Amino acid sequence: MFRALHLRRSLHQSLHHQNTTTPHSLPLKILTTTIPPQNPKLTRPFCSTPPPLPPSSSSESELRKYLGYAALLLGCGIATYYSFPFPENAKHKKAQLFRYAPLPDDLHTVSNWSGTHEVQTRVFLQPESLPELEAIVRDANQKKQKIRPVGSGLSPNGIGLTRLGMVNLALMDKVLEVDEERKRVRVQAGIRVQQLVDGIKDYGLTLQNFASIREQQIGGIVQVGAHGTGARLPPIDEQVISMKLVTPAKGTIELSKEKDPELFYLARCGLGGLGVVAEVTLQCVDRQELLEHTFVSNMKEIKKNHKKLLSENKHVKYLYIPYTDTVVVVTCNPFSKWKGPPKFKPKYSQDEAIQPLRDYYQESLKKYRGEGNVAKSPDKGEADISELSFTELRDKLLALDPLNKDHVVKVNQAEAEFWRKSEGYRVGWSDEILGFDCGGQQWVSETCLPAGTLSKPSMKDLEYIEELMQLINKELIPAPAPIEQRWTARSKSPMSPASSKSEDDIFSWVGIIMYLPTADARQRKEITEKFFHYRHLAQTQLWDRYSAYEHWAKIEVPKDKEELATLRARLRKRFPVDAYNKARSELDPHRILSNNMLEKLFPQSDTI
Repeated sequence: MFRALHLRRSLHQSLHHQNTTTPHSLPLKILTTTIPPQNPKLTRPFCSTPPPLPPSSSSESELRKYLGYAALLLGCGIATYYSFPFPENAKHKKAQLFRYAPLPDDLHTVSNWSGTHEVQTRVFLQPESLPELEAIVRDANQKKQKIRPVGSGLSPNGIGLTRLGMVNLALMDKVLEVDEERKRVRVQAGIRVQQLVDGIKDYGLTLQNFASIREQQIGGIVQVGAHGTGARLPPIDEQVISMKLVTPAKGTIELSKEKDPELFYLARCGLGGLGVVAEVTLQCVDRQELLEHTFVSNMKEIKKNHKKLLSENKHVKYLYIPYTDTVVVVTCNPFSKWKGPPKFKPKYSQDEAIQPLRDYYQESLKKYRGEGNVAKSPDKGEADISELSFTELRDKLLALDPLNKDHVVKVNQAEAEFWRKSEGYRVGWSDEILGFDCGGQQWVSETCLPAGTLSKPSMKDLEYIEELMQLINKELIPAPAPIEQRWTARSKSPMSPASSKSEDDIFSWVGIIMYLPTADARQRKEITEKFFHYRHLAQTQLWDRYSAYEHWAKIEVPKDKEELATLRARLRKRFPVDAYNKARSELDPHRILSNNMLEKLFPQSDTI
């Protein structure tokens, strides 16, 4: 800038000198704007050195330079701002510009339990009665407004989510009628499993089977084909004997095997796409105490005793610990007060059982945080190690280095030792015993595959596990424990992964996981990528050969078009896609109950 001012001053001086020697007869305009070429003071001979830039070009150059400085400062400011921690209501968002302003008051954030899927919506409706729900569905149908049934959001995938609008029945959670004689109960679909079992236990009734946790709404748990374990016990949708469905096109309809059985069986596991389940009548059983037996085995022994374990136990499941030969077997059977509990004295206390994980946690802290930090007392926000449960301690261990295979192997070995020292029995009511502490947030893929019949198991279920373990070892996958294997009888619901026309068929359910033990967005992204690689290997090398299909609450929609086309073709082989789409077109012609997942898996154009 100073250089430009100096050039202007020199030019004015030259012009002033010219004005004193030029005849006064020339017009003033020419004197002040024209530089005579013959003036030796203002001309230079041609040379290799370029002449100085005109004043206007120099000013533009200076301007560009300072604009560049300003842009650089602005960029540094933005980078600095986004390198600092985000506000509390933005920690979960992706690192993109201009996404961190506080959410509007009318915007609802809805995420699933694991925090793996999330949407924001301005339409989140919670009716308190059947007439209110009917009015909501009718109004949405007229406006063609999406109101996807969301349930309690416990599904590991986003099957109940859409940003365009959702309806939740959490306020419709009453037990409406109990038929003690026939052991049936009619409930509103928004009631949670734990609420239901608590509400009917005074009648001496309970549900026939349970999933791992109790926070699901009844409407959601039956719609996705959820299940417990027991080769003689079907998935939970099979307990539904009638239901009330609020549909956009036909209003409220009542379904049972006596009233329109074809639609009834289709709607029992309807994925929320045929109507909003408002009421459900369930077949219950007598409430009873169970004797749970937990013991450690190995694959060689499991193969010998597999048929016996399936046939002689009401409930049975296996927990495999990758990179070890440990198989944890958990059986549950009705408890006989006449016989009493087995005479078994545990060799180890609960503290002694969990000590291997505590020891490895202390060892790992020295490695990852340094000797000095281990000696310090825990921070205010961090619980004392002695107060942590088994699953909390496992989460903390994995959080230190979740994708380091060697570290995960040692965590698994410590877990195997925990189970070895936890062998024993316990007695409790079925709704207390059949639960399972799944640990913290996690990615899950669970597949269902045919396993022969109860009288003649095919052993394909154990072959599947053996190949899966070989795959984990070969690919050095940092696979945490457990890989859970359960069994059910068949379901008559055609959209159930365990559907079959043969009454004797049994199905095995196998779940693989990777935990998300940290809130760090970058680390969660890395775990997610590794999990989907793990899942892809199982999918490409095992699923087709074993006729394995994913649980509806755990299936993920591929982003790749070819993979999506392959998935659609697989679903069409297993499920009545045309019948399902036809029912959707009749009951919900505007697809107001649908979302992106359903449209991707069952596109209307794909219907023949």
